[in-house]
Amino acid sequence: MKPQDREFTEWVTARRDGLVRMAALLTSGDRSRAEDAVQAALTKLYLRWARLRPETLDAYARRCVVNATVDEHRSLFRRRERTFAELPDVAALEDMRDDDRVITMLRALPAGMRAAVVLRYVEGLSVAETAAAMRCSEGNVKSQSARGLQHLRDLFPAGMAAQLGDH
Repeated sequence: MKPQDREFTEWVTARRDGLVRMAALLTSGDRSRAEDAVQAALTKLYLRWARLRPETLDAYARRCVVNATVDEHRSLFRRRERTFAELPDVAALEDMRDDDRVITMLRALPAGMRAAVVLRYVEGLSVAETAAAMRCSEGNVKSQSARGLQHLRDLFPAGMAAQLGDH
């Protein structure tokens, strides 16, 4: 195994679970879409591995995952056909685990707004880091985050938006 491959494998082993968790939130809890997005992101990362600076690897990987989830969400096939194994039981929110509550809330947001909320309040990134991951302006991140949280406050009972870290 080449040293570059060993470094990449070690990096992926240490960070893959976190990337899948973030992707699952970005895809409203769809684990298979999250896995696909992370795989696409890791493929891009591997192809550019030798050219990336170690201090930018995490940010680049996050950006690749965000792009993969947003790009997949926009695809023509995705818009035409959506299947679900079972319908969500929204009335049973009180019985759900915290992760399920967050995923249910995030489903109510458009993809870009969901990305801003997840990166800012779940992943804990700064406005600048979120803007870099989303390839947009810091003002857009602030706007999308604020509107996303307000949308969640409007849709869900008091205290549920606090699950995301009501900021």
